[in-house]
Amino acid sequence: MSDTNGPVESGSSAGAEETPSAAVASGEAANAAGPAAAGSGRHARVVLVDDHRMFRTGVQAEIGETERTGVEVVGEAADVDQAVTVITATRPEVVLLDVHLPGGGGVEVLRRCAPLMADAEQPVRFLALSVSDAAEDVIGVIRGGARGYVTKTITGTDLVDSIFRVQDGDAVFSPRLAGFVLDAFASTDAPPVDEDLDRLTQREREVLRLIARGYAYKEIAKQLFISVKTVESHVSAVLRKLQLSNRHELTRWATARRLV
Repeated sequence: MSDTNGPVESGSSAGAEETPSAAVASGEAANAAGPAAAGSGRHARVVLVDDHRMFRTGVQAEIGETERTGVEVVGEAADVDQAVTVITATRPEVVLLDVHLPGGGGVEVLRRCAPLMADAEQPVRFLALSVSDAAEDVIGVIRGGARGYVTKTITGTDLVDSIFRVQDGDAVFSPRLAGFVLDAFASTDAPPVDEDLDRLTQREREVLRLIARGYAYKEIAKQLFISVKTVESHVSAVLRKLQLSNRHELTRWATARRLV
């Protein structure tokens, strides 16, 4: 994909691990709602933030035909620093933000872009778009200021609709994720701090959860759009940090903490 839409990474290690994503709907599905969006005269300037180039390319292909969808992709970024730079320079209406990014994750992007979100005249709004369906990821970015959270299984049609809803100030969630937010904000008590879990990075937590659910390394690699070798490295790091010996102990550890 051309880099004319904004800065993207050059030679990042993530790019070598990418595989084509099947998470965005087919072009036929997106076409069903595209003409209506364009015909309504609606327009949204969007920045894509995701560390997988192939996924960004797929999203760009699905939603980036402005005459059809009403969505104009004005920039891309692959890590936290790039994201803040591109978002500040382009001031889009909506940012599609991955939760797990090099440099501190989506929460760090939200923290550094807080003044842009608070701008009364031209607010920048964030919609999390992630492979993760973990409650802590959803709650973390919502508390950080995102207006919604959808998973990468969303169709192109629904993603375009979600962008315009977030642009209007609505909150948008994939159906099962809304319950996480309601439960979190209905509680007046802060969740207890788990020091062992806090030692893990967000990506390591994802791998931990999938291992505990019984996924094979190849299945985890496909789910997270990374290589099997990277999965193995994450598992080794998790076992070392938690002082566990094997995946069976890891599964018991995760089950005891209701992470599965």
